[in-house]
Amino acid sequence: MGRRLQLDDLDHFVLVSDPRVSPDLERLAFVETRIDRERDDYSSSIWILRLKDAEPVQFLSGGRDHHPRWSPDGKSLLFLSRRGMKEGESGNSLFTAPIGGGEPRLVLKMREGIEQPEWNPNGREILFLSSIGESPEDVRIVDRIPLWFDAAGFIYHKRRHLHSVDVASGTLNRLTYGDINVNCFSPSNDGCMVAYASSPNDLDPRRMDLNIQDLRTGECRRILIGFYIEAICWSPDDRQIALLASNLERGYATHLGIWVIPREGGEPENLTKGLDRGCGRRAYYDLRSPLISVPSPIWDGGHIYFPLSEGGRFNLYRINPAERRPEAVVGGDLSIEEFHVRRGIIAYTMVTATEPAEVWVKNGSGNRRITRFNDRLLSMLELSTPERFEFQASDGEVVEGWILKPRVGGGRIPAIMDIHGGPKSKFGYSFMFEHQLYTAEGYAVIYVNSRGSDGYSSEFADIRGAYGTRDYQDLMEALDYVISSHGELDQDRLGVTGLSYGGFMTNWIVTQTDRFKAAISQNGICSWPSFFGTTDIGFYFAPDQIGGDPWSNEEEYRKMSPITYAPRVSTPIMFVHSYHDYRCWIDQSIMFYTALKYLGKEARLALFMEGSHVFRSTGKPSMRKKRLEKMLEWFNTHLKKDVHQA
Repeated sequence: MGRRLQLDDLDHFVLVSDPRVSPDLERLAFVETRIDRERDDYSSSIWILRLKDAEPVQFLSGGRDHHPRWSPDGKSLLFLSRRGMKEGESGNSLFTAPIGGGEPRLVLKMREGIEQPEWNPNGREILFLSSIGESPEDVRIVDRIPLWFDAAGFIYHKRRHLHSVDVASGTLNRLTYGDINVNCFSPSNDGCMVAYASSPNDLDPRRMDLNIQDLRTGECRRILIGFYIEAICWSPDDRQIALLASNLERGYATHLGIWVIPREGGEPENLTKGLDRGCGRRAYYDLRSPLISVPSPIWDGGHIYFPLSEGGRFNLYRINPAERRPEAVVGGDLSIEEFHVRRGIIAYTMVTATEPAEVWVKNGSGNRRITRFNDRLLSMLELSTPERFEFQASDGEVVEGWILKPRVGGGRIPAIMDIHGGPKSKFGYSFMFEHQLYTAEGYAVIYVNSRGSDGYSSEFADIRGAYGTRDYQDLMEALDYVISSHGELDQDRLGVTGLSYGGFMTNWIVTQTDRFKAAISQNGICSWPSFFGTTDIGFYFAPDQIGGDPWSNEEEYRKMSPITYAPRVSTPIMFVHSYHDYRCWIDQSIMFYTALKYLGKEARLALFMEGSHVFRSTGKPSMRKKRLEKMLEWFNTHLKKDVHQA
């Protein structure tokens, strides 16, 4: 028998990420991240193992070393770090380290930061992204939007551009110019070209251009416009380019797919269209490393490897562009966080509902687990296993969800419904520390992929112009189904919470029903007109999701704003919000809190003075723990009094 999970256990989980297979197929590099309680921060180190003996050893530990990338000859690694930098100093540095031994060498340090560094296959240069722009003065004179961006702060004076640096000399070369922001890039296999996606329009940065630049002459060609592009890779012969992208035909609800376009341009083809599922990582997992990268498609031999979101799963697939028959490579009730493929060897990090990420390798002999950083801690704990359920909604659609129940306890069980963000995110087979903590405190946790979620059809995901309607019905019908099928749940002691879109839905729910005895709205939305005008994405996200703008569609903006119905609220509600959240600004929680206090309702505001929109999983460890502590206090106060025995 293990013991119950405790809040302080958060400090002891190890976060594993970014596996990379060496060019000679003999080694594997990855990143290990731990919470540093003394510094109230995260410490990361790079590990290397030989695939034959599978015993990882720490290779680099500079306090914040991450993003390892093998040189083309396999003799060194590039990595990002804050080695030698002062506390509070902005930016980071790019280093290389010889595999055979020796001290890391500083290649470049940049105040505005270095992002996504990759070797040019010629081995002489490293390409990367960095922002260009003068530091603002005490008085900020702003002439473009967005004013700021979540987790980045003020950005109105910056543009993100593509650069290269000569590894030997440290000579810096800027490759792109103009009023654009480069989102991602990939060098060709022959090292002569680079493909990059850039946003030319501040008012709709999702619509990007795909460009190819000749690294020898500087000549640049645009071969695609109007697509949202998250990642890029080249075919082995450099004749085609694969994209993790969306044509935005359903706005934000559009699935990310694997598209292929000839290097010379032409009509792109969506290889995953027939699957009608997304390829973006949208699954909730609150032990994800804050240093994690977007899982990019990889073109290895005759196949493109890509992740696929299907229901609660996030599995690894591959497809031959000529045959167009996708096949599962690593499947099951699990989530692939990151992966790397080189000549048929696949390294990946895998998460399940009861185990956080560890490194695995798949080759001709099957799947093999490489790391076991969390085994000892898990062996000490008594965790709950989620039960999957599905039900037929009132309109005939099948909706999927899970319930996590306490391992021990008697009498009727109070329950908390947690609502994911997005709305095009999802719950699934990914470990959730927060949910396990609730069950350790005696609560059942109900989580549902209602309409708008990723992992299902395009039609299922598209709730534009319908917030608070079908999604709300799905959640209430799910609750009815779970209560009717689990007689041990106490329907008189139900709580509800959610973050971002989940915070919006929590705000909406308390204006529509009084069946919940406590609510916690986290970093949510209460007023769509205000969201439009104050946030980093509001001026294009709200028109996409609500329709029109606050002037052309004033009535719908009002109707879909929970604050419109504030007088109806009777549920005690606490608002949790981080001060530096620029995705859903603090005015959203302050506004609703003020309205409810004015109306004599029971409300509380927990304003965290540090942290971005998703500080629940990326903020300072002390803030993450304090958030959970305050939420448990609120639920315990309202759901554990007047306990009814069975």
